Amino acid sequence: MSKLVVNDTSINVLKFNDQDYISLTDMIKAKEGEFFISSWLRNRNTVEFLGVWEQIHNPNFNCAEFDTIKSQAGLNNFRISVKDWVEKTNAIGLRATAGRYGGTYAYKDIAFEFGMWISPQFKIYLIKEFERLKESERQQLDWDIKRNLTKINYRVHTDAIKENLIPPTLPPQRINLVYASEADVLNVALFGLTAKEWREQNAELSGNIRDYANVSQLVCLSNLESLNAVLINDGIPQSERLAKLNSIAISQMRILTQNDTILRMENEKGNEDVEEER
Repeated sequence: MSKLVVNDTSINVLKFNDQDYISLTDMIKAKEGEFFISSWLRNRNTVEFLGVWEQIHNPNFNCAEFDTIKSQAGLNNFRISVKDWVEKTNAIGLRATAGRYGGTYAYKDIAFEFGMWISPQFKIYLIKEFERLKESERQQLDWDIKRNLTKINYRVHTDAIKENLIPPTLPPQRINLVYASEADVLNVALFGLTAKEWREQNAELSGNIRDYANVSQLVCLSNLESLNAVLINDGIPQSERLAKLNSIAISQMRILTQNDTILRMENEKGNEDVEEER
């Protein structure tokens, strides 16, 4: 629900079938003296206007019933309520609602016409305030679209690279190499590269291979460090340890890249990066 404020009068705006309907019940509060919606409906010009509007916008409008009502409009004994008008003619331009925000609501065109009955000034201000509301909603929609597109694009990007996060199965010649640093054993098991090989391939970047690891990789790396310590204590040769660690890294990364908590952390990090770029 939205609100308009015209001449210090607060007016509700509700959506029905994705169309804006303005509260005539709220609008009438701006009228001096006693004034009722039923009085407006009694007027022949009002009935004719409503009938023309319905014939243009409503293919299910009951024209035969409308002709009967129009023939009586303006007579001293003519009375019709919004509920009767809607039920007899299948009208869609007016709505009588109950509940918290109950009252009589009208499609914006009809509400503007009703505003003229309050005063020409009120009608003009009502139109201007409604236009301001729609512009505000449009700007908010543009912002929501941009924000959601940013999130979607980031997710598309992370999903696209997710396949590349799964470590490759190391060939025998790679496993049988002797690595001077246990850190490189873990790097090769998870990233497929030693620290030196990564620096040679990424000379334009500062830092090291682990500085550019994502959340999933850092979690996996921590697990591999613990497992490697156990394997070292068990006296497992480096080549066997590397093969085991590589197999475990592949298995864990498949799980971690689908973990909701990890994904949420990565999305939050991605959103922070986007905000910093702005």
